[in-house]
Amino acid sequence: MVRLLFAFAAGFSLAACTADPVPTADFPRSSWQSADRIENYYLLAPGDTIEVSVLFAPELSRTVVVAPDGRVRIPYSGPITASGRSVDEVRESFITALSAELKNPEVEVIATEFASQRIFVGGQVQTPSIYDLPGQIGPLQAIVMAGGFTDEARERAIVLLRRLPNGEIRSEIIDIKSGVFNAQLAEWGPLQRFDIVYVPKSKIAEENLFITQWIRDSLPFEFRIFYDVSNNNDS
Repeated sequence: MVRLLFAFAAGFSLAACTADPVPTADFPRSSWQSADRIENYYLLAPGDTIEVSVLFAPELSRTVVVAPDGRVRIPYSGPITASGRSVDEVRESFITALSAELKNPEVEVIATEFASQRIFVGGQVQTPSIYDLPGQIGPLQAIVMAGGFTDEARERAIVLLRRLPNGEIRSEIIDIKSGVFNAQLAEWGPLQRFDIVYVPKSKIAEENLFITQWIRDSLPFEFRIFYDVSNNNDS
């Protein structure tokens, strides 16, 4: 099966006949390696529940829920950013924070409950919104869930955004229209939690403008938290 339809070194190079978009510090130009597409990693998000166990200081152990602002805390830790990070990264942050009070703290972090698996489908679709993932679906099925394309949709340049475990935000350009007529081209790997499927009206010429309009300003709150491109993690 062909999982990759169109991969460009530039995040938003939409077609050979259009100018390359301008890379920015927030959204550097980089390729999306195939391993990133198929790896089954899991990043925490608001609403997830984690169990924090502090060995040799069990009075500090807690079961905590990731708050709407993406953070968690236990005694002596202060707020720790959890949203968009793996449990291992959160564990290291707790160790660093507790080191001010404990000598060589040993901490275990386990995710015990997960909030709903959601994606955002926006742009030129009939009903832009957050949708729960019904299973392993691809971008085309997500667009169908959103009511299909509008008359002004650019079907050959669908943008898929995904945040990777290291905090990077990567993009992929997908030619959905060709996939309708060629089943192999439509079989791009399953969407993951907090993926963004964006259907543009016209070419995206400047990445920074796209980030400002769609990631920082227009996305629902929980998606803005998850796609915090400043990537300023506490501790």
